[in-house]
Amino acid sequence: MRIITSAMPHSHSVCLVILVGAGSCYESNHEAGISHFAEHLFFKGTQKRPTFKEITQAIEGVGGILNAGTDKEMTIFWCKVASPHFDIALDVLSDLLLNSRFDEKEMEQERRVIIEEINMNLDIPQQRVNALIDELLWPEQPLGREVIGCKETVSSITRQQLLDHVARRYQPSNTVISIAGNIQHDEAMARVEPLFEKWAPGQITTGYEVNDNQTAPRLRIESKDIEQAHICLAVHGFSHSHLRRFPLDLLSTVLGGGMSSRLFTEIRERKGLAYDIHSYTEHFLNSGAFTVYAGVDPGKVETTVTAIIEEIAQVKQGVSADELTRAKELSKGRLYLRLEDSRNVALWNGSQELLLDKILSVDDVIAIVDAITADELRDVAEEILTDSGRNLAITGPVRDDEPLRRLLRI
Repeated sequence: MRIITSAMPHSHSVCLVILVGAGSCYESNHEAGISHFAEHLFFKGTQKRPTFKEITQAIEGVGGILNAGTDKEMTIFWCKVASPHFDIALDVLSDLLLNSRFDEKEMEQERRVIIEEINMNLDIPQQRVNALIDELLWPEQPLGREVIGCKETVSSITRQQLLDHVARRYQPSNTVISIAGNIQHDEAMARVEPLFEKWAPGQITTGYEVNDNQTAPRLRIESKDIEQAHICLAVHGFSHSHLRRFPLDLLSTVLGGGMSSRLFTEIRERKGLAYDIHSYTEHFLNSGAFTVYAGVDPGKVETTVTAIIEEIAQVKQGVSADELTRAKELSKGRLYLRLEDSRNVALWNGSQELLLDKILSVDDVIAIVDAITADELRDVAEEILTDSGRNLAITGPVRDDEPLRRLLRI
């Protein structure tokens, strides 16, 4: 198990984050959602704190925040407290990780809760269109599945399956503890080590299937009686470790990062087609994605998609020196602002260590961003923003797909 600390002596808080290489990408089809299910059950009682209330009261009783989250490649448990209460945060999180009971009765109740969470996500169009675009990008692959699973799999997961999953994925060598805030490294180590020294190691399997090969555009429309049509236009991108991931991130900033971006200026300010229009990148172990999202009037879908494609074509022609500088400064400034928070610092360090086995410092990333050239952005745009690589997902009151098929050349 790896332990990382980042001293922030100016801070009044300490954030403890435990990151485990357990996520939806490591699940079989019939156990889809089991990582997320396990994350919920870790909070349902230990021998020391038998109930959820006792667990949360221990942290909230000292003004702290306790939570967790499951993603495609990892599960995180985190607790942020005022620095004098670090021992309480450490005791609660280590207790959850090592001594959870996974009570059968609690499991059945939480199963119902998760099904309601699935129902909620189905009713949130932004969530639903994100799920649809993942299915298009990675059809019949782990990356294309929803982290939460589906009602059928969540309903059928047994306690033994869950225990087996935890035994497989929750191993010391598959875990990183990242601490950031007003605490010194030696002090943190002295407190962490005694709680985890008896955690027995085991064998861990790594990797999962991924296939980015795409030779033709893809379209998916899920018709739904709501006020807006929600659009995601996406192409495959780059992995965590790819040399061009940072130029792609900067290209996304130029296109759809902030209110001065090309997409915001053209789609919202000039044409008035959308309230929310932005782009973003995702990076995984062996894959990635670049996505544009917009929420628009159902009658303006074709117009909006056409305008987005036109902006993509324009950016492939290159960016000006001034635009490149503004994008760099926006990216660097947002990074600095984000890392003023101890939780974000702990996540920054921990996620890199877990996924990449190395940590780029802020200065490392700033140097990389400063060195990116306009030629690199143009090369990245030419490489990934191809007609044949487009994936378009829409949810909303849209039924006629023929205009969009013509637009995508399907």
